[in-house]
Formats: sequence, C-alpha cells, structure tokens
Amino acid sequence: MSPSWTTTLFVSLFLFSQIFSCIAQVPAENTFKFVNEGELGPYIVEYSADYRVLRIATTPFQLCFYNTTPNAWTLALRMGTVRSESLMRWVWEANRGNPVKENATFTFGTDGNLVLADADGRIAWQTNTANKGVTGFKLLPNGNMVLHDSKGKFLWQSFNYPTDTLLVGQTLRLSSPNKLVSRASVKNNANGPYSLVVQPRLFGVYKGTKLDVELAWFNYGNSTLESVKLNAGNQRLKLDYRLAKSTTRSSHVMAFVNYNTTLTYLRLEIDGNLKAYTFVRDEEADEFRWKVTYSRI
Repeated sequence: MSPSWTTTLFVSLFLFSQIFSCIAQVPAENTFKFVNEGELGPYIVEYSADYRVLRIATTPFQLCFYNTTPNAWTLALRMGTVRSESLMRWVWEANRGNPVKENATFTFGTDGNLVLADADGRIAWQTNTANKGVTGFKLLPNGNMVLHDSKGKFLWQSFNYPTDTLLVGQTLRLSSPNKLVSRASVKNNANGPYSLVVQPRLFGVYKGTKLDVELAWFNYGNSTLESVKLNAGNQRLKLDYRLAKSTTRSSHVMAFVNYNTTLTYLRLEIDGNLKAYTFVRDEEADEFRWKVTYSRI
C-alpha cells in the first residue's frame, strides 16, 4: 500500500468518524435540564427523607432528588406509587457519598452525557458518554435507566451501577459490577461496612474483609461463579447463576409465594441482613402494598 493511499484512507476514516459523531446526537427536543429547587414532596418515603420529584417516571418508578440531612441531596430512583399510600423506597442512587446542594442541576445534552452538577459547576456524577453515539434516554418498566444509540443498543445502563439494591433482571458479575454495599445509616448516605460480593468460589456477605458464614450462599468447589441475577419466576423469586464454561444458568429459589414477584428488589440492609421486598397488588383494596418476600438474617 502506497504512502499516499495510506494517508488518503486515514483522512477518510477520520472525516467519517467526525461526520458520524455529528450525526449521532440527541435531538434537542429530547434533552432536559432539571434544577433542584421548589416545593418538597408531601408523601412518606424511605429514611423519612425530604424529596423533589423529576418528570422522569415509569410506574412504579420515578427519579427524584432526596436528602436525609440538610442541603445534601442524592439523585435517586424511587419505587412505589402515591395511590398505594405505602412507603416509597429508594432502589438506585447516582451519587451516594457525594451529595449536591440546592439548585444543583441534572442535565441530558445533545452530546449524550448525563450530568449531575452543583450550581457552581462542580460535577458530582456523570455517565461519561459524551459524543459516544447516544441518541436517547429511557426509564424502562423494570427500573433500568438506559442511554441508547440510534439502533436501540444500550451504551450505558443504571443496572450496571447498583448501590445496595438489585431489581428483578439486574445482575452482579465476577467482572463488574460485582457487589452491593450497604448504607452507613438512616441519616448518613455513605457506604456502610457490609458488602454482598460475587467471588470465584462463593457469593456472600462480608463485614469489611470478614465473611459472614451465615450469609454465604454458594460454594462451588473447583467451579468458577461468573454471575448472579435476580429473577422472578412463576410465583417464586430466584437467583439465576452461571458458572464458567457453562452455556446455561442454574437457579437458587429464594421463595415460593402466591403472588407475582416481578416488582421486587433485593436489599443489603444497613445492618448487613438481606431482604427482598415485593410490590404486590392487593385485589380487595385495589392498590399495591409491600411484602417481605425473602429475609435472610
């Protein structure tokens, strides 16, 4: 290949990439900017928090700012409904341990980046997806928030960044994400001492580096555990797991119940215990209520 041909090819590829990056943008009408200001929500939420709702919602999920200490706000996903008149719970957080203040902004620009920043411009959290082909944002019915390209491929998803909670369909992997980390306390929204970790030979809860033997679930001997996924079955809640070199998933049933478990989350609690909560429709009252579907203490 001649030098001139090589140069021409390089320039052509560079120009193509520049043209593509210009085309693959978020339409202006699909961008947004929310400011952390205004009235507080009137309903009961987890941790007795103050909160402000954002216009990003898919029943029973809604994105909000919330705080448990003055002027220390977290961008989080709430699960529950106003009509249910039951506690609404936080199932995903963007900036645990790095709060923002009043008038902070949450923006989605034409470059495809989600950014949480203080009013002075300090960036507290972002997806780092600027100019990477993102064309849209969605909050899916399972609670997964995604950034996608023009073909619908996920370029970023909140399911890959859990805090202390797994929703149905969410996976922990040996590679990443490989753990949940407990909350420090009801008031202190920082990482606590407990972690639920996927390791090659087991899946269990640690306090610091010490394994809680009572909360070690899987031990596979010479096999390597690659992933664990929370899943709903036919009136049951289960953990699907995959071992290295296996083409199929095996399952560990956590609970058999007489109700639909699709709207469930698994929480590593502040005290290190594991509980699964399901948002269940009460047919008699014609509303949803929380039930503890699983508890391992």
